[in-house]
Amino acid sequence: MVTIEHRNAKVKLAEQVYEPAEDSYLLADTALDLVKDCMSILEIGTGTGFVSAVLKANRNISLIATEISPIAAKCAKSNGIDVIRTDMFAGLIEKKQFDVVLFNPPYLPTSEDEKVPGWLNYAFDGGVDGRKDVEPFMQQVSNYLKPHGFILMLISSLTGIDEVIEKMRKYSFNAQVIASEKCSFEKLVIIMASATNNE
Repeated sequence: MVTIEHRNAKVKLAEQVYEPAEDSYLLADTALDLVKDCMSILEIGTGTGFVSAVLKANRNISLIATEISPIAAKCAKSNGIDVIRTDMFAGLIEKKQFDVVLFNPPYLPTSEDEKVPGWLNYAFDGGVDGRKDVEPFMQQVSNYLKPHGFILMLISSLTGIDEVIEKMRKYSFNAQVIASEKCSFEKLVIIMASATNNE
């Protein structure tokens, strides 16, 4: 089994689970700059558990994660992450609220003939515009966010950065790009969003 290391965290990888790439590292590093000791964190769609593992290795926090793929959920558990196998927020029985909610959604615009077989498709398939999971996430996230909490979401220029920010504003969030990285055919960005009534 392959293990990768980043900022004090060791993460085991598994077949049929999205391998941490530039997007994962950007989200982990940005989150680490903003997350403080004693915060409560929720990561939606944790995959291998890489981002959560980096945070847990460097901060004294309480953290849970969700993951739809049974293979990825098992992988995240093996990396020491408290993970619930569910679709987004569905399996969170308690309406607990968190200081930070992290989300690296599947953001690649994907047509029917571009879908990947099996559970791995959930890591890539952002629907025709790359934003199919943004709307359902924004519809629910405020239920799980403390009054002064914030969201960190990673998306790509292929997803439509302005469109995602506009979607966040529709749900009464102030949103801005706080980090970015140019990759070969896209620009990856981290959007930070907080409820407008926090201002």
